[in-house]
Amino acid sequence: MAERDSAVDLETQDRSLGEKDGSKRGEEQLDEDGLDRTSSAERTLIRKQDMRIIPVSASIYFLAYLDRSNIGNAKVLNSSTKNDMQTETHTTNYQFTIALMIFLIGYFLFEVPSNILLKKFRPSRWLAFLMFSWGLITIGLGGVRSYAQITGVRFLLGAFEAGLFPGLVYYLTFWYKTDERSIRVAFILASATLAGAFGGAIAYGVGHLNGVRGLSGWRWLFILEGIPSVLSSLLVWFILPDFPERAKWLSENEKDLAARRLLVDGSKGSDAGVTWADAKATLMDWRLYGHYAIYFAVSLPFNSLSLFTPSIVTGLGYKDLEAQLLTVPPWAIAYVVSILVAWSADHFNARGLHCAATAAVGAAGFLASALLPATAYTRRYGTLIVGTSGAFGCIPPMLGWLTSNIWSTGSVGLAVALNVSIGAGLGQIPGVWIYKADEAARGYPTGHGVNAAMLFFVAGGAVALRYYYGRKNKLAVNAAADGTAPRLYAL
Repeated sequence: MAERDSAVDLETQDRSLGEKDGSKRGEEQLDEDGLDRTSSAERTLIRKQDMRIIPVSASIYFLAYLDRSNIGNAKVLNSSTKNDMQTETHTTNYQFTIALMIFLIGYFLFEVPSNILLKKFRPSRWLAFLMFSWGLITIGLGGVRSYAQITGVRFLLGAFEAGLFPGLVYYLTFWYKTDERSIRVAFILASATLAGAFGGAIAYGVGHLNGVRGLSGWRWLFILEGIPSVLSSLLVWFILPDFPERAKWLSENEKDLAARRLLVDGSKGSDAGVTWADAKATLMDWRLYGHYAIYFAVSLPFNSLSLFTPSIVTGLGYKDLEAQLLTVPPWAIAYVVSILVAWSADHFNARGLHCAATAAVGAAGFLASALLPATAYTRRYGTLIVGTSGAFGCIPPMLGWLTSNIWSTGSVGLAVALNVSIGAGLGQIPGVWIYKADEAARGYPTGHGVNAAMLFFVAGGAVALRYYYGRKNKLAVNAAADGTAPRLYAL
């Protein structure tokens, strides 16, 4: 997908830099087709890293997303017997929406400080602390009895969950090269789709506990989904590795190899945190605001789906526990799509085009749902699956693309935090308003229409950034002296 004349393999750049510095790069070799092939030692190292990092990171995000989005299930759980969260806390639709939105205020305010503290206190310690805290807060949601209490507790939940996703994306840059990140971001982010799938299934099961020990089903839902986060945080403290140079399970040769791999395009645990120079350079780098803009746009469908999928399915003619169960397929299919798109984006060095194409498909799904008759339940359920897959599938290459085009440790942490803060913080706020309760009978045309427009914007923005980076690369190649390989942007 990417033109060879506008892209230089980053591993080739890494190797050329090592040769310039006099270092011998025996871990990579050139195959007869002109492409770099990863050595046996490097493949072994990557597998070891993957086994230690990806399952733990994906599990953390799975639990976080479950604890964040379960309020959407609680809103309609056991509604047929008037034991749902909204009825028992005496909140109006408007008040419930405010309670959803206040989470995002806390999320927006604490993302940048959290990424700075992650580098200062070490990933294992900081992420475990956040996890323990939001787990307790989720359990606390099971005891709320009023609108004011819901709002206060949701703000705290947003504050403590804020640092997780940007922290994990930043964390990967300490371990993986640019062409290895999208697929791993996808495995982590796709755990959110699994959380959406399991969330509906769990809510279906927990709904049968309604009235047990005098507690409504939605209270049990918060309690039972908060406990695993608290317990798992203790494991994260001890088993999540921090940086390659401190990993006791790597040999000295493997640590050296890990350092050489990330010489050019990775963050370093030994580097200082973000400096004023890093901050100024990042804030004044206007191309990054193009990335922030498309992440802002994709955050609307991302957030609205996480909170309102049970309500959307209910609007398709399914009720109560059946609606909880039918939220599973859209998320399960989106999981598979996210993994496949991310792998292809890294493999072909074409993150921008993959992001654009997937977003366009998702936009078409939402647009079709907005235009179909409200009673076309089966077809609208199919378009929900397409829209969900497109909205989630475009995010991993989008984030991998951003981290691949920032080249200092401090700047990566700040840019990722700003990206998620502007996008997932501010960008998700409109997402809580677009699915209007009074449009349920009409099939939520406003919500689907807005999501379609945002994903079309993502597609156009990604194409524009792809053109910009391709042009910058061609100019850099033309300006380079003979025999030198300029550092180029990932596409």
